[in-house]
Amino acid sequence: MSKYSIKIGLFIVFVLFLSVKVRSENFNSYTQKHQEVVLREIGHLLLLHAKDSTSRVLPIKKLGESIFQIEFQSQFTFISDTLINLVHRRFQETNLPASYIVSVLNCINKAIIFGYEVSPKTGNVIPCTGRIQPKGCYIIQIEFLPKPEQNKLAYLLLLIPFAFISYLLGFKYFKKKKDTNTDNQEFTSIGSLKLYAHLNLLKFENTSINLYDKELKLLQILFENKNQTIERELLMKEIWEDQGVIVVGRSLDVLVSKLRKKLELDADIKLINVHGIGYKLIV
Repeated sequence: MSKYSIKIGLFIVFVLFLSVKVRSENFNSYTQKHQEVVLREIGHLLLLHAKDSTSRVLPIKKLGESIFQIEFQSQFTFISDTLINLVHRRFQETNLPASYIVSVLNCINKAIIFGYEVSPKTGNVIPCTGRIQPKGCYIIQIEFLPKPEQNKLAYLLLLIPFAFISYLLGFKYFKKKKDTNTDNQEFTSIGSLKLYAHLNLLKFENTSINLYDKELKLLQILFENKNQTIERELLMKEIWEDQGVIVVGRSLDVLVSKLRKKLELDADIKLINVHGIGYKLIV
């Protein structure tokens, strides 16, 4: 599989992933607006039950990924059963999540004065029903609990591009491993080493070392100009800049250091630094 094919594959994965992400963001934006409208209506209905038809429900606040807050302009009183029934009925009618936690807080000290949980899978936890709460300033927080299948779907969507990339890289790796039988293969002699450029492979007797693309490129440039000093700027241009990549000198030093260790198989080959100028391969 060629580098070009891998780049095309990665680009396709990126486009698909971006498309899913944009669609997901658009859907989430609509869902949030829908949730806010329903929550505002619940606040309105709760005030009507408290015989208040004039004071306002303040703008809905989003406190987290799935946590919303309903605030009110005026104080009011409510019965816990009324709140439970209102939320349950409107959530069912408007297709909002069936699993959620409702907390009623005191505006002043933010203490929770009433709360309950509804979850079809784990069972409902609804304490203190049938009680009338005194008139006061209240904040209602509602947290939607994610569905397990939604978590699995999101996890799978995240895995798809990584699985595809792993497949491409793995295919390339195992294909290369399969083809590393060097019998009757063309090679270039560098001292006692054999360079199989098409395999990115360096061999010394029965020892084989894989070369990364940039290591191979650096070795080829140095060997074509063996026993001559090659300027740093020329090496950086040939290895990186011709591909549209701008690098710092430190990147070249690291690359040279890695290649030098691999060339140590042949003690007669030296990759030396010519101070202030560049590098020289002595064969």
